[in-house]
Amino acid sequence: MSHDKYESPFCTRYASEEMQYLFSADHKFKTWRKLWIALARAEQKQGLAITDEQIAELEKYADDINYDVAIAREKECRHDVMSHVYAYGVQCPHAKGIIHLGATSCYVGDNTDVIVMREALQVVRRKLINVISLLSSFAMEYKDMPALAYTHLQPAQLTTVGKRATLWINELVMDLEEVERRIAGLKLLGSKGTTGTQASFVELFDGDSEKIKAVEKDIADAMGFDAVVPVSGQTYSRKVDSFVVNTLAGIAQSASKFSNDMRLLANFKEMEEPFEKQQIGSSAMPYKRNPMRCERITALSRYVICNSLNPEFTAATQWFERTLDDSANKRIAVAEAFLAVDAILKIMLNVCDGIVVYPKVIRQRVMRELPFMASENIMMSAVKKGGDRQELHERLRVHAVAAAKVVKEEGGENDLIERVLADPAFQLERHEIEAALQPEMFTGRSSEQVEEFIRDVVNPILEQNRQLLGERAQLSV
Repeated sequence: MSHDKYESPFCTRYASEEMQYLFSADHKFKTWRKLWIALARAEQKQGLAITDEQIAELEKYADDINYDVAIAREKECRHDVMSHVYAYGVQCPHAKGIIHLGATSCYVGDNTDVIVMREALQVVRRKLINVISLLSSFAMEYKDMPALAYTHLQPAQLTTVGKRATLWINELVMDLEEVERRIAGLKLLGSKGTTGTQASFVELFDGDSEKIKAVEKDIADAMGFDAVVPVSGQTYSRKVDSFVVNTLAGIAQSASKFSNDMRLLANFKEMEEPFEKQQIGSSAMPYKRNPMRCERITALSRYVICNSLNPEFTAATQWFERTLDDSANKRIAVAEAFLAVDAILKIMLNVCDGIVVYPKVIRQRVMRELPFMASENIMMSAVKKGGDRQELHERLRVHAVAAAKVVKEEGGENDLIERVLADPAFQLERHEIEAALQPEMFTGRSSEQVEEFIRDVVNPILEQNRQLLGERAQLSV
């Protein structure tokens, strides 16, 4: 870590080494060289005067980049691609004349961007599946535990702890489907030339369109893609970046929903994120256990959601076949969206691997509200004993208003049950009322819904990706 200049917190605190490397200069320039080799091989196959010896020379230095030469050259020519073409040629004097033959800068720049985005989406996909796996285990463990459910953040009815977790999982499954759609849909730019017309390749191959198309197909095959974009200007459509970053913003939305729910539950003392033995929650208040990790998820998610506007504006403001106002913005916006989502999923892996549940607090909070929720059951028990439904309904309403007043205005406990027991119109004994106050009777199909959702939706995903499971995350800060 450097202390005398700015360094991105994504690199020093948040993102994984794996994701950082995918967006590193070294990975970019090595991918450029793979693309130059693929181009030379494809052009040789279609009859251009490129020898096996020249290709072998290029392959010898594919991963051995002479950065000092490239840096010195870029200071002179102010062009990153041409400086690396030059540096490669210094190492490969026999192949120097055929490097980048017929191509424009976007041949390496844009194709590499697509390759890196696909690799990065695979990392995101893997981590997303592992978060889903951890939360699904949690949902099954707590599928039967009654808990307060809320509308408008006001106690409404009961759900279960596990059922609530399925709401988090379901959104992550939606995100996973979107990630997979993006991975499957990515196409290379191919070799389209300066304005997308392939004019330089028409020159090289004497107008033979079949050879020009075969070159593109071979390049795609070499880089592991099944297609190139059908038409383009100099660049692939910047809508691709917009689609990808919007997919990442979708993950951020789901993660923020999860983290905010967890922060509220921590306030209720129902659930907490894991807390290390030596962790300090507050510099001033030793007793505090702040939900710092979930707060960080919220913070990074906000960044990703806001950042998604960058590729949208870039796509909207490209002029004709290309302008360069995309470059500086794109290299920041796309990379940092991936680094931030990587960090978010890393924190979620950590949190979801050790969510702390406090069953007695959950039960206590349920029982405080249950008399209100059980009022209809109580009323029907009294009707069975011969009471008048309309009269009992009104008396129950009056008692409920009075009990609510005790709770809200006097800070007392909910005494609705005591009021009903004291009212002769109900003719109920305590044991009869308590029989109607079993939280498990008020959770509807929550438990079954968890079982069905995990069985029908989640488990097939986990089965298909069993080789990816088991990932954990340690947080250093």
